[in-house]
Amino acid sequence: MKVSIIVPVYNAEKFLTRCLDSLVNQTLDDYEVILINDGSKDSSAEIIESYRKKYPEIIKAVTVENGGQGRARNIGIKMAKGKYLGFADSDDWVSPNMFKRLYEKAEAENADLTVCDITECHDDGSSRVIKMSQYEPLIKIDTAVWDKLIRRELAEGIYFPEGKVWYEDLDFVIRIALKSKKQARLSESLYFYRVGQESTMNNNNSAKNLDIIKIMEGLKVFMMPQGYEEEFKSLVLNHVLLETVKRVEKQNSCDKKSVIRQLREYVHLNIPELGKCESYKAETRNRRIIMYLNYHGLSCLSERILKLKNNIS
Repeated sequence: MKVSIIVPVYNAEKFLTRCLDSLVNQTLDDYEVILINDGSKDSSAEIIESYRKKYPEIIKAVTVENGGQGRARNIGIKMAKGKYLGFADSDDWVSPNMFKRLYEKAEAENADLTVCDITECHDDGSSRVIKMSQYEPLIKIDTAVWDKLIRRELAEGIYFPEGKVWYEDLDFVIRIALKSKKQARLSESLYFYRVGQESTMNNNNSAKNLDIIKIMEGLKVFMMPQGYEEEFKSLVLNHVLLETVKRVEKQNSCDKKSVIRQLREYVHLNIPELGKCESYKAETRNRRIIMYLNYHGLSCLSERILKLKNNIS
């Protein structure tokens, strides 16, 4: 079998049909779609069963008690029979040729990890293409899992963190990327990500963003013995100091100041002298400015600068 596409499903009745229609109509032959119903309380189970009956040669399905997206994906990985693993979220959809194009690219370049671009789709009908395939160096790879095709052998022994934890993609993708010997890039937008649902990227739960510290500590244990000290600092700068602080600063929860303080303390612990950090020096001028402000407790100012920049552009 060529590809196993793993889809965790939790209360996704509103969007699941569009997602599954895009997956069962792939132009790729010899593939499977593994649906993990993660204890849904809506009609997701009935929708899954109807597709399983209609497409028994493609759809494999299992229902489990609710345990979070990471656990559901891990169950799918263990069930998978394909040479490559692919992923999709149940409220998104994909191009009809997504997995054929990724598979052909992976085979042509003998790649362990293949990345394509995505289209970000908003509820107001607007959209924009995100060039996920354009990153340099490897540690700057985007940490979403659903724009990638992964050689299944590469994922042996690597699983998503379990429990209802955020940032589980970051942990999994970085481990996969660092283990991969060859990566391929496909400059085509093949995955359609729906913006608007409550998610790690779109929420008002400030304290839950502290999950990134747990994820980073796990990666630290994984990376340091292999000599990836500077790469780890790059992750801390980009995913904690820049992205997570920026995300929390936009919120209006009562504990946001405390959360930002804890995030900054974690950055200071791992990067006690920002100006001497090689990963910081390697960033673009604009990113260094925002990182500098966040590092020194001025995230409210950096947020105003970013908002002004967005309004101008």
